[in-house]
Amino acid sequence: MLEPYRSRFNEEQFSAEKYARLKRRLEERTRTAIDFRICETPCFFPLAMLEEMAEAGRVLTHQLIGDPAYRKLSDETIPARFCVPNDNPRPNFMTVDFGLVRNEAGDLEPKLVELQAFPSIFGYQELLAEEYIETYGLGDGFGWHLGGMTASGYWETLRRTIVGDHAPENVVLTEVEPETQKTRPDFNVYADRLGVKTVDIAKVRKEGKKLFYLGEEGANRGRWVPIERIFNRAIVDEMERKKISPGFDYRDELDVEWAGHPNWYFRISKFSLPYLSHVSVPRAVFLDDWFAGKRDGLPEDRSQLLLKPLYSFAGKGIQFAPSDGELAAIPEGERHGYLLQERVNFTPAIATPAGPTQVEIRVMYCWPEGSAEMISMLCLARLGRGLMIGVDHNRNQEWVGGSAAIFPV
Repeated sequence: MLEPYRSRFNEEQFSAEKYARLKRRLEERTRTAIDFRICETPCFFPLAMLEEMAEAGRVLTHQLIGDPAYRKLSDETIPARFCVPNDNPRPNFMTVDFGLVRNEAGDLEPKLVELQAFPSIFGYQELLAEEYIETYGLGDGFGWHLGGMTASGYWETLRRTIVGDHAPENVVLTEVEPETQKTRPDFNVYADRLGVKTVDIAKVRKEGKKLFYLGEEGANRGRWVPIERIFNRAIVDEMERKKISPGFDYRDELDVEWAGHPNWYFRISKFSLPYLSHVSVPRAVFLDDWFAGKRDGLPEDRSQLLLKPLYSFAGKGIQFAPSDGELAAIPEGERHGYLLQERVNFTPAIATPAGPTQVEIRVMYCWPEGSAEMISMLCLARLGRGLMIGVDHNRNQEWVGGSAAIFPV
């Protein structure tokens, strides 16, 4: 992607021994096995390109949160039994995913994949960028924090966003069966750096308007510890799919703050795409609107269309080139829960020993209470050579998987 760094890495700096050490070091630092594929290489980008994407993500987010009409429409996306009172006026976390395409002038430019008001792997990703540079001996000439942020500023911003003004023992990360999640390396980093415990959402205890978790360490061992703030990582559709109930009712008035209010997971999601206007945004319509004749310039060629369920995670349920029969098979009453979208054919922009490889870049933002603006933190990168970029879809290949976006300084 960026020369001479790309060729130098492929030809001189990479070795199988260093890659094995990278994986070993990450498992040591996160205190657990890593079950998703770690790419052999970091991605080298010009800082200007990453900052361009970060600014586009800000613009898109403000288009949504600054529009009262959209806010009212997004109320309808929140399932009644998962609608949490005391909605935050803005999301604490945003992720905005872009792929790269080559324009008519031959230059690479970002195109939006999707955006989500939900936290990503801030803890693990920081360690991954550090370890790429350290393990491969890339030197001091690279950075990965956006907006001129320092490493100490990064962790202070995360502390403000996740912990806020509370004692860490009263802040928990809630997840569905956390010991089974592939993201548990990320959870352990927060425990080590911020003192935040990971708690199974089904094991939270409610007494009156207060929530508690059962302590397992030190002075809190065997004691029900009050929860004052929740770092929300539990995904509603996973709870529904697994028939798991949280230890409280989402609709209850509770004496608890949310770092990442659950309602924002629905408010800003794939649902948002038809309401966005930006050069980076592909055309998209709800499936019921498409059947009603609202096509908004979507290609007639079905090979250039994607069908996406609005509330699925990690690419589940995405269908390429859907046929008339497949579209018609979706019951009429369920069609507003699907998006028909223009397919963006990403350019294989990363030269690797296994061949040219596509890359998806996720810009990750925090918006702590008291901050006037969302803060771009860093970029996650994912490499793939199949139809789907996500790490779950490239398991049997090399030089693909989760990576970090770094830039020369």
